[in-house]
Amino acid sequence: MASISARTRGNLLLLVAAVMWGLAFTAQRVGAERVDAFTFNAVRFAMGAALVSAVARGLDAARGTSAARRRAMRRAVLWPALACGTLLTAAAGLQQAAMKDTTAGNAAFVTGLYILLVPVFGAFLGKRVRWPTVGGIALGLAGLYLIAITDTFTLARGDGLVMFAAACFAIQILAVDRWVGQLPALRFAAAQFWACAATSALAAPLFDPHPFAGLNLALAPLLYGGLISVGLAYTLQIFGQRAAEPTGAALIMALETVFGALGGALILHENMGLRGYTGAALMCAGIALSELAPGRPAPGHAAVGTPGSGRPGQPSADPRRRP
Repeated sequence: MASISARTRGNLLLLVAAVMWGLAFTAQRVGAERVDAFTFNAVRFAMGAALVSAVARGLDAARGTSAARRRAMRRAVLWPALACGTLLTAAAGLQQAAMKDTTAGNAAFVTGLYILLVPVFGAFLGKRVRWPTVGGIALGLAGLYLIAITDTFTLARGDGLVMFAAACFAIQILAVDRWVGQLPALRFAAAQFWACAATSALAAPLFDPHPFAGLNLALAPLLYGGLISVGLAYTLQIFGQRAAEPTGAALIMALETVFGALGGALILHENMGLRGYTGAALMCAGIALSELAPGRPAPGHAAVGTPGSGRPGQPSADPRRRP
């Protein structure tokens, strides 16, 4: 059992990761003004993949992992990572495309809907949905209505795209769940990020109005989105979850939605208004209620799309997390 001090350190690492993920919505919002969606994601996920790969290689060297074992791990993660990385491309692409037409705060909270959609979609696969989760979903939908639907019952284009992105993230998380506990997490994460970078690069000429243009104008958002949000924050998540309790870990990571709104307000001077902040409070309450459901495993991070193992002190195998 993890000691109090170890658990506290784990929770602090997860809190730092949540702050990094939350502020990434601000970086994505700024980047969307300068670089098209799939181009932005191709570069930032390549950066994140390179950093996670470097961490994995460093750990292999420290542990004395044999060359044969490293080759076996690469082969094991190849096809699962390609499948999950392609789903991540769709989810992250929709989210980034939406950033031109919504605020960082709205994007953060609407993206958080994936946490509530996972059990809904899982129910169609025969997974049990508990009553606290049903109550959390109801609160989350009420909050979503206040955030995304105007008084005239219209849905902003950006918020609509983020809703589709949240649904894609939920599907991607369920796909990752297929391999949870079977694959080395850092290897799986890096391979998934490389797959997302590659498929985003292939999608850019097809869907971006100006593929691979303007990168020099968005260097800071790209560096933050790639090295900090994808690479560093994900690595902190892996090590934080080793000692954190699963439900507490899930609630801490769900704070990325709050930090997303704070980043938009403090850095971009966005204001969601009383209606939006009321909706945000309802969504936070819904997420908390859903994650407090008995037996609910810790979810993965949306931008990473990696699910948790649900076992105390044991991070999960994909990029919803682990080494």
